[in-house]
Amino acid sequence: MSERITGHTELLTLMAYPIRHSKSPAMHNEAAACLGLDYAYLCFDVDQSNLKEAIAAMRALKVRGGNLSMPNKIAAMQYLDRISPEAQMCGAVNTIVNDDGVLTGYITDGIGYMRSLKDAGIDVIGKKITVVGAGGAGKAIEVQAALDGVKEMSIFNRRDEFHQRGIDTAAMLNEQTGCKVSFYDLEDLDRLKAEIADSCLLANATCVGMNPLEGRTYIPDPGFLRPDLVVTDAIYAPEETALLKMAREAGCRTLNGQGMMLFQGAASFKLWTGMDMPIPHMKEMLGFRW
Repeated sequence: MSERITGHTELLTLMAYPIRHSKSPAMHNEAAACLGLDYAYLCFDVDQSNLKEAIAAMRALKVRGGNLSMPNKIAAMQYLDRISPEAQMCGAVNTIVNDDGVLTGYITDGIGYMRSLKDAGIDVIGKKITVVGAGGAGKAIEVQAALDGVKEMSIFNRRDEFHQRGIDTAAMLNEQTGCKVSFYDLEDLDRLKAEIADSCLLANATCVGMNPLEGRTYIPDPGFLRPDLVVTDAIYAPEETALLKMAREAGCRTLNGQGMMLFQGAASFKLWTGMDMPIPHMKEMLGFRW
């Protein structure tokens, strides 16, 4: 990295807390180096107590752009000048682009998920899918899937702080897209089993399966699954969650969150630089295992 830093190096940032565990700096710095671009991507510990000042600093220091992770994806919107239509629908941003002091917010999480499916040869366009989770990752996936042409979608969520959000997301997508969307309580296991049986893909967009919920899944037994079902998880650490292990043993095609992480980053990278991230090289560097 030190060999690439010049007086003209432009800065890209990742602002969240906690964030030091992120793979994004390795990914973006390697992509920039591979393409010969004079950028450096750095992490900053930023939460909602200093988010306003951090975004103002992007303008003052002419930072080209940045990523946001929780808890900043929603709070950041009030400090930006423009919001993309997709981010407006999601009610959150994960990418900021600075065009001469004009800050625009985008959401690339759903793009990353849908591109990861395509990259793996999985086609859900014109078909029905079931998504569990109505939080940030869930809503991004649901919005992008509907915009991209998924015909029908069933959303499940527990009765937690995201329950009403799931109801609202289903109503919005029914009104604004051509996708037929239904919302159900995750506690209704009979309904969950029936909707999975009628879907080509089951997507986990919750934190169930990662620390401190590692080893857990809301699917009670393999009878909910079948060999021709695709099962995906937005989680990439661990690489195989309890859900994916159950699905693999049931003969399902499985996909973890590595691809979503890579392709959401690639979409952000394109917004900042105008160039495509070298995906084959990045897969090798990140140690991809599909």
